[in-house]
Amino acid sequence: SSITALRHKHPAWGARKLRQRLLDLGHTALPSPSTITAILERHQLLDAKESPKHKAFTRFERSAPNELWQMDFKGDFALPHGRCYPLTIVDDHSRFAVALHACAKNTKNITQKVLIEKFRCYGLPQWIICDNGSPWGSSCRGHYTQLAVWLMRLGIGVSHSRPHHPETNGKDERFHRTLEAEVLRYQRADTLSQWQRHFDSWRDIYNT
Repeated sequence: SSITALRHKHPAWGARKLRQRLLDLGHTALPSPSTITAILERHQLLDAKESPKHKAFTRFERSAPNELWQMDFKGDFALPHGRCYPLTIVDDHSRFAVALHACAKNTKNITQKVLIEKFRCYGLPQWIICDNGSPWGSSCRGHYTQLAVWLMRLGIGVSHSRPHHPETNGKDERFHRTLEAEVLRYQRADTLSQWQRHFDSWRDIYNT
């Protein structure tokens, strides 16, 4: 069926996303999400380990795009030569993936270069929130890093999530979970440029 075919194409997608995509493609008379879940289960297309993770949460979001961007590095992983640090930026209002960039390191210069590219494309956000890690965080209370100072000079507010409270950056954390489930779990690549091609292709799917 069209449901199982789309699930095979996107094995990490749940019933609601599958149903919406099929509606967008022009399918009609589709069953409810709960019935689609039953169809997936009947065809053994559900991962029992993943199901408990997908629960509805109360959502809080800004009122318009570019009011707040959430920014973070997903956990890095090894390449045959070097490592890949995926830099992610998500708009708080729309959950639009502003950036998904395969970086060689999590340094100020590399991050700044990606941010400049995104500012030129999408404009400046009013505020950016990130965690306390490198290159935007500092272990010294009240001390701003060079990257944070640069952002503030552009008129962008900067704040940091509380230590050990990743839910403060929850939409980007959720984006990381989706990235892991839909890309990192299935794709393989040896270089940053190869990973970037995977990221660009999937980011388009995610955003559209």
